[in-house]
Amino acid sequence: MPARQDSVSIPMTRSNSYWQRIFNKYDKDNDGKISYIELKAIIDSREYEDDLPPNVVQKIMNLADRDNSGYLDFNEFVEMMHNPDLKNIFGHFVARYVHSIIPQRNPVDTTAQPRSTTIFTYTDGTYEEQYTCWPPAVCMIFISIVEIALFCYDASKGKTDANGPIAQIFIYNPHKRHQAWRFLTYMLVHVGVVHLLVNLLVQLFLGVPLEMVHRWWRVTLVYLAGVAAGSLATSLTDPHVYLAGASGGVYALIAAHIATIIMNWKEMEFAVVQLLVFLLLAGVDVGTAVYDRYWRNMNQNIGYVAHLAGAVAGLLVGIGVLRNLEKRKWEKRLWWAAVVLYVSLMIAGILANIFWTSRFP
Repeated sequence: MPARQDSVSIPMTRSNSYWQRIFNKYDKDNDGKISYIELKAIIDSREYEDDLPPNVVQKIMNLADRDNSGYLDFNEFVEMMHNPDLKNIFGHFVARYVHSIIPQRNPVDTTAQPRSTTIFTYTDGTYEEQYTCWPPAVCMIFISIVEIALFCYDASKGKTDANGPIAQIFIYNPHKRHQAWRFLTYMLVHVGVVHLLVNLLVQLFLGVPLEMVHRWWRVTLVYLAGVAAGSLATSLTDPHVYLAGASGGVYALIAAHIATIIMNWKEMEFAVVQLLVFLLLAGVDVGTAVYDRYWRNMNQNIGYVAHLAGAVAGLLVGIGVLRNLEKRKWEKRLWWAAVVLYVSLMIAGILANIFWTSRFP
């Protein structure tokens, strides 16, 4: 193939090794070139949302094939993937949503080349290597489906206020504290449709993107840590209160996003704004519950302690288990402090619930 006169030499940085893997994946015949058929396979694959007609695929090929060879070499492939005219094709709505609320890497100019040929790399891999749509993020979706199914079953019995047959088994009942599963399973039952919908919306719109970056097991740990902390703290501060709903886990997810912002402060766009938004939402909700209970004397039975404890657990566990895009010395110390503090609080809460018998009904 004739040498290109206007091609850009692309050094094999770590970010380019990512594109090399993609290139190799679709170079089915291993000839070092992407043909029209192979390009169409890329566009039609599950990574991309739009199923484009053949004439549009041909136009993309013509636009990307700078030397009119009928094939795309690796340099042409990388330039095509970064072409601003093609971003709507090689990006999808899920990726845009995830990028908007998960920290992105700051590009570092690694050359002194002219602006048009500047190569960008990253200090710890590209963000595209951090999240994935496959395998799909299903943990929060599965939990949400279970919550909906259990609510619908009780609703079919005419019980929607956490007083149905399922709710009676799973709700946190202070008089049945010896049934230890209730400290977790109360998250599966809800008091009314609004209570259910609010929790579903938050845990899906925050939990699913977290799973796509940090993997399902890390997000599940954060979620369950918030649920457990919520029930343990409530049992100690409000020993006569019943608990229902996933608010402890939901607040853990909100706080986990705050943990992500803290641990990736320099890598995150609009970090201050996002931090203030999450803190404002949590503060308004907890503050309203406290005000209604102690100043307006409204008996709403809102477990605000579960909200607050879930948020603290989500923050500490989030710092401990969620992936950190770039580790610094102070972050390592913060990691140890978060892990030790969470473990200490949980041990204290469990021991108090076991041995402080005079505190409970």
